[in-house]
Amino acid sequence: MDVRTICLGILTRGDATGYEIKKLFEDGRFSYFVEASFGSIYPALSRLTEDGLVSVREEAGGRRPDRKVYSITEKGKSTFVAGLNGPMPDDRFRSPFLFAMMFSNFLDQTRIAAMIDGYIADTEAKLAQITCECGRPCNAQEAFICGYGRTAYSAVLGFLKERRKEFKTDAAIAAAE
Repeated sequence: MDVRTICLGILTRGDATGYEIKKLFEDGRFSYFVEASFGSIYPALSRLTEDGLVSVREEAGGRRPDRKVYSITEKGKSTFVAGLNGPMPDDRFRSPFLFAMMFSNFLDQTRIAAMIDGYIADTEAKLAQITCECGRPCNAQEAFICGYGRTAYSAVLGFLKERRKEFKTDAAIAAAE
């Protein structure tokens, strides 16, 4: 999915500013789907506005600058649904951790163990965040996504914890001898 389609999807949930959309991409419930920067969100919103797929209104910000609030139009909803009915692109998974593990033969055991332990801690934190977000009442679609996320992170944790023992620290190696 491209940034435009994701922005339309977000706007089907309610009106939002570009900043609010960005926060949903960064650490909100849309952070699990795609990455997007301000440099891609604002041009996407401008193009969506030009194409009549979203409308924009300015709200007075009081002491702050005025803010632009975007709303999806009926044409935007139709375009969004048409996009969902089209072919789905392949999922993309990129992991600096897995890249480092690919070349871990260049690293000492202590560094490898530290990388795995750090990844385990990060994954446990992500799992806890999903569990917390999914603790509130949600619709069937959100329950599906939460269940998928919990299953994926739990599988990663199980794999890492099982394989972690293959990478003993130098201290553990010395103690075993």
